[in-house]
Amino acid sequence: MHRFFITRVFFLTLGVFAQDVGVGSPAEPGISAQSSVIQRVEIVARQGSTELRRAASFAKQIYGREELDRYGDTNALDVMRRLPGVNVDSGGPRMRGLGSGYTQILINGDPAPPGFNLDQLSPSQIERIEVIKAATAEQSAQAVAGSINVILKETSRRSLSSLRLGLASGKDRPLANVNYSISESVGPFNMALPVSLFEWNREIRNTVDRKMAGSDGQTAVSEQLGKINSWGWGYNVAPRFNYKVSDEQTIALATFFQKGYWNNRTDYTNRAVLGNPIFDDNAIQNGYWENRRGNLTWINRFSEDQRIEIKAGVQQSRSAFDLRNLRVGATQLQTAGSNQDDAITQAGKYSQLLGSAHTLTAGWDLENRERLERRTTTNGAGIALLPIFEGQAFEAQMRRQAYYIQDEWEISPQWQLNLGLRNERISSESKNAALPVTNVSSVLSPLAHVTYKFDPKSRDMVRASLTRSYKAAGLNALLARPIVNGAYTNTSQTNTYLAPDRIGNPTLTPELATGLDIAYENYLSNDGIFSVGIFHRNLTNVVRNLTELRNVSWASAPRWITQPQNFSDATTSGLEFELRGRASDLMPQLMGNAKALNLRSSLSFYRSSIAALPGPNNRLDGQQPWSANLGFDQRISGLPLSVGGNLSITPGYDTRQTAEQYFKRSSTKGIDLFAMMPLSPTMSIRAAASAGVQQFGPPNGSTQTLLSNGDYILTDRYAKPQLNITLDMRL
Repeated sequence: MHRFFITRVFFLTLGVFAQDVGVGSPAEPGISAQSSVIQRVEIVARQGSTELRRAASFAKQIYGREELDRYGDTNALDVMRRLPGVNVDSGGPRMRGLGSGYTQILINGDPAPPGFNLDQLSPSQIERIEVIKAATAEQSAQAVAGSINVILKETSRRSLSSLRLGLASGKDRPLANVNYSISESVGPFNMALPVSLFEWNREIRNTVDRKMAGSDGQTAVSEQLGKINSWGWGYNVAPRFNYKVSDEQTIALATFFQKGYWNNRTDYTNRAVLGNPIFDDNAIQNGYWENRRGNLTWINRFSEDQRIEIKAGVQQSRSAFDLRNLRVGATQLQTAGSNQDDAITQAGKYSQLLGSAHTLTAGWDLENRERLERRTTTNGAGIALLPIFEGQAFEAQMRRQAYYIQDEWEISPQWQLNLGLRNERISSESKNAALPVTNVSSVLSPLAHVTYKFDPKSRDMVRASLTRSYKAAGLNALLARPIVNGAYTNTSQTNTYLAPDRIGNPTLTPELATGLDIAYENYLSNDGIFSVGIFHRNLTNVVRNLTELRNVSWASAPRWITQPQNFSDATTSGLEFELRGRASDLMPQLMGNAKALNLRSSLSFYRSSIAALPGPNNRLDGQQPWSANLGFDQRISGLPLSVGGNLSITPGYDTRQTAEQYFKRSSTKGIDLFAMMPLSPTMSIRAAASAGVQQFGPPNGSTQTLLSNGDYILTDRYAKPQLNITLDMRL
């Protein structure tokens, strides 16, 4: 930033000097008056992550190439699990300890399509990641915890190309990944083409201990020692094209293609401790997924004060799977199916500068989505498990319409106000005659963000946000199609509380949240930051999976059923700290000479309670009491070598799910280390290792579901440390 400022002053000084010569001074000998025409010099500088964060009109954290490249990660989820206030669990990244669905995932500012796999997205294809703490009018308000916006690689005005070759440890052999990126610029045309090829082969050791009713209805205790092998390969391609029609008009085409093939095999060694237990079957699973996406954007700047942006997009997702439960080597149960999802989106916004202080923006966001699902479950003899439902095509249509208006008001050099109002309506309708599903939800979201800078240089500021957000149920949660538990496929018998059937709920209504966020940010020298923030959310119509014994149409005996239901109201609050910078700036008295050492740390505390459940531990699903991250990187004096590491910690905690059911989770620790050495000005090699984490899921540790009568299921998962080596080249 300082270099940019000095350079700008330098060129401005030259410009003033040139003006003085051309206008106020006689021309030098041999130079005509016409040759003294003033030339316009335009200096373009790409703002860094810290400058973008400081200039934002609402609270968000921004992470660019340095964070994306530091550990040589092979997938985006590994990057996200080290970000302050973000943890990765089953279902993807989560903010503020809240479960899946409370965090909105955006791709270039638009909601990620169904089936989009962040765990198969290479960081080399990402320009930056934005962690947005509160909902804004321009983006969907389905962001109770916040939003994670993944900005894919952008075009460049220069010709650039890079190649990353990687090897990672696998179960039986090293695993390869290749990432290539090229950017070209020819006149008004710019293009970028990032390509990623990857494979995986991991093993997770799984231990399952149970105490519950066995095959004879009497108490049984069992232990299963399992190995889960996961392997596959895939690719990502994300071409982007920009065409500058004129100084006022630009057309951009952003596309994304992703495809992968996956396989899983689970093998158990069973041990009966007491009674006649029922064990999980061995399993063989395979399938593929595919995503295609294209967005066309037209931008027209009518003047310096007026701007319009129109977008249109298409999305396609395809997947298929084959799941087989094996018992004594023979197929006990087979589920095969396919999913097809097609969407058309259209959005636009118009911005107008009113006077010198107000920027008024009005826009719309429309989406029409068609989904087709097929699934058939048969027993070992090939007979349909539920003849009424199996093989039926489930077709659903979802329509989303959103309209918003926003005013960004520069009250003074110290005060900024961002006011917005967004109305979002989502309607879904099933076309399956046997199980029709119709659901309509509409949410009006007033949003206000205010920033106060203690000085115009923006070194210290306070941000506050008052928002209304929501969480809408997905189509799978609304679909009232039953899924029979694989351990109790005989529907003439009753299953158990800990092995229930599943069914959706077409009557679900959105969870609504009124939120308050307040944060203090202090921007230090050398891109250092200190911030402390608090948040609070009041939630209504909280959805929770409840398990009940019912008489159902697909079974002749009562069955235990788990179903999502609008359960209760709830509150959640938190306190979040972040501190990063050079050690010599943060602790000048202790480490005044450690100018090559950078430190990063974050600490978050969370509390929540559900009104319908007595305490203690009546928290929201999956919300840990606190989490911490501590990282560093250091350039080794006298050597062309940089090293660093990161430690993430989450404590063990209990969650009261219902009056009869508890959920327990053990503490988790993740460790990452890296070393990077430049081999030449255009080439570097990086080695990294991680322990305590799993590639696509939750960290190592145990979870336990415990009933008030003493029955339980305890699952412990462990994956070996992972190693990877990457070679980066600028071509």
